[in-house]
Amino acid sequence: MKDKNILLRSIDSSGTFRVFLGDMTKMAEDIRKINDSTPTATAILGRVTTAASLMGMMSKNYEDRLTITFNGGGPAGKVTAVADGHGNVKAYMVNPTVDLPLNSAGKLDVGGAVGVDGSVTVIKDFGFGDPYVGQTRLVSGEIAEDLASYFAASEQIATAVALGVLVDVDYSVKQAGGFLIQVLPYPDERILTKLEENIAKVKSITSMLEECRDIYEVHDRIFEGIEMEIMDETYPELRCDCSEERMEQALISIGRKDLQEIIEEDGKAEIVCHFCRKKYQFDKEHLQKLLEQI
Repeated sequence: MKDKNILLRSIDSSGTFRVFLGDMTKMAEDIRKINDSTPTATAILGRVTTAASLMGMMSKNYEDRLTITFNGGGPAGKVTAVADGHGNVKAYMVNPTVDLPLNSAGKLDVGGAVGVDGSVTVIKDFGFGDPYVGQTRLVSGEIAEDLASYFAASEQIATAVALGVLVDVDYSVKQAGGFLIQVLPYPDERILTKLEENIAKVKSITSMLEECRDIYEVHDRIFEGIEMEIMDETYPELRCDCSEERMEQALISIGRKDLQEIIEEDGKAEIVCHFCRKKYQFDKEHLQKLLEQI
């Protein structure tokens, strides 16, 4: 098992395109363990967290927040991931026990589990003003295709998106990763043609992670024949920012009447964080103090 995740940000020497490439195997395995997810759910969570991490790395400031939500009406339910500018992610899936037969191609049926009767929503919070909100209809539920469509329709940026999760026979994550390649304004058509040829030859991202020594070799193989410069690398983690204080605010937000009922009927409360599954216990005395705050 890999001991860390890694993201690379690079650009070609002519300024024709920029790249965000990552090996997120550890993150996908960490979230699988938290959710005790089925292989199909593991593939969904791994793809969405990888995408969020890559898109988080696009931020100019580490404090920026990016939220991606897939809501396709399928049995997986809504899937949400939140990333910061380091690429650190937390993610939540309504039904991590979803289990479907393999699709017609003999692969995990991510699209069938996510569904296509809905949309992908991207929220970018820069810490000032109103957050940017973009939304497009889902085209396949396979995540990568939906994000490529989102970038084209909502942000008007031609983007190649590849995301993959390889689940082992014991249901653990064997490989997980992905890339975003975005065409920049005023591209060199010669370089663009070469890039298109290279992408057409690329195997699945998980196959490349299997075959190559590390993410740098994957990078070199994808962009063979193109002069590239790696601008940055980060080591993101699956990281939840829940706290007792936040859970207190959640209890306060339900209002005096409902909180009073909990105190009288149960005398205690337990709140479980959707993202990391951590449990927070509140006894009667603690709840009474919160009621007094209201």
